[in-house]
Amino acid sequence: MANEQSYVLETSMISNPVATTHANVQGHVQSDGAQAPLSDEQRGDLDRDGYLVLPGVIDPGWRAQLAERVDQLAALEGAAAGGEFTRESGTVRLSDLVNKGEVFDGVWTHPQTLAAVAHVLGRPFVLSSLNAREATVGGGHQALHADWGPRASDDEPYQVANALWLLDDLHADNGATRLIPGSHRRVGAPADHYADPAGPQPGEVLLLAPAGTVVVLNAHCWHGGTVNRAGARRRMLHAYYTACGNAQQLDQGEFLRHRTWARLSPTARELLGV
Repeated sequence: MANEQSYVLETSMISNPVATTHANVQGHVQSDGAQAPLSDEQRGDLDRDGYLVLPGVIDPGWRAQLAERVDQLAALEGAAAGGEFTRESGTVRLSDLVNKGEVFDGVWTHPQTLAAVAHVLGRPFVLSSLNAREATVGGGHQALHADWGPRASDDEPYQVANALWLLDDLHADNGATRLIPGSHRRVGAPADHYADPAGPQPGEVLLLAPAGTVVVLNAHCWHGGTVNRAGARRRMLHAYYTACGNAQQLDQGEFLRHRTWARLSPTARELLGV
């Protein structure tokens, strides 16, 4: 794409999840050369609630490019969209976005989201997948779920985190994500605690936020999409990370294209596990 600019990661917390990440940034993501540290309050949000809201991460120009590319891909792929990972009735899904546009490079390598993921996982990690999801009118509802199996004990280490990149406003009528704050610390699955995980639950909250926001989710926190009643656009990118040693949701080594590999720094390739 003619106007895309890349984010080149120099060093990261991939091999040392508590080290500082340094970045050489061109274009959309601006940095003074070091990973933006999390505040005590931000770390507290992740520890207590299981998610962190980062407003204004995506500037309007970059967001427009991301949204345009998502729409292009959905039109190009048609009924095959999402086939590398999953298709879901009532939604438009896209998969393997690492290989589908340089404009996405700054998403999965963003320094502040990597810092939040490192705080959640506490050890080396890789990108598991980069996908997009949009609930269409009347669709999008999901039962409460975690993106990993049920925790057997409250001291079990966390395995996955998800950065949700909002390309459109999330409001109560267009399929906002719902979640149960603090549920990442619970043992068992939602079905062990609720008679109907698909229904509304006490204490659940809706993630209502403007376009340009990123929400980093401890993906053991129980969450799910809601119905897009209004039919308004609801495009979201999912940058999903997992601790090293776990299988990736999409095997990046199997899918990585040569032209993608060639434009990435060695450390960005390491973040892909290749």
